[in-house]
Amino acid sequence: MDEQSPAGAGSENPGLSVVKPPSAGAIGADEIRRIWRENRRWIAAILLAHKPREADVEDLLQVVAVAVVRKIGELRDPAALRPWLRTIAINAARASGRDVSRARRHLRLIREQTPRRPQNESCDGIAERGDEARRLMDLARTLPEGYREPLLLRCVRGMSYRQIGAVLDLPETTVETRIARGRRMLRELAAQETPARRTGTVGAV
Repeated sequence: MDEQSPAGAGSENPGLSVVKPPSAGAIGADEIRRIWRENRRWIAAILLAHKPREADVEDLLQVVAVAVVRKIGELRDPAALRPWLRTIAINAARASGRDVSRARRHLRLIREQTPRRPQNESCDGIAERGDEARRLMDLARTLPEGYREPLLLRCVRGMSYRQIGAVLDLPETTVETRIARGRRMLRELAAQETPARRTGTVGAV
């Protein structure tokens, strides 16, 4: 895509679009770029929640951007913009992983020896760089979808409970509960991983 395409647009707004969604009918290039710029960052978090490890987020963003350009004219309900974008992102992420076996994905989760995380694990542990951050991201992607999406939207993109609720169509209290539960599940997974390696319970697939 050229430099005027949606995937190349800026991503300075980490939250949701705060302006009115597009109305049905013809939508100009400027409007499409605006939509992409204001929603790109949380779309990236949705991709992170659903893609296999080896898939590149930037490549998937390009796929989603192309789909938005091609299909935006089909959107009939302006209020359905965010759910529509989320569906496109999920479909793109899942399509990228159809040729990757589930066994190989799980094997990659335990390749690196890392220390156990402290019990007060916070969002910083997911957002920071390095091997441990990559390990936690891998583990986060194994969480059930209902916990994985809100946790990554919060920890990776820094979105508020209200913003996450708008994307996922959930009450703020439900979002808060799921994020708290997702953090606990992530801590448990991280604590279980190292003992599994030490006892040699995981073999090659």
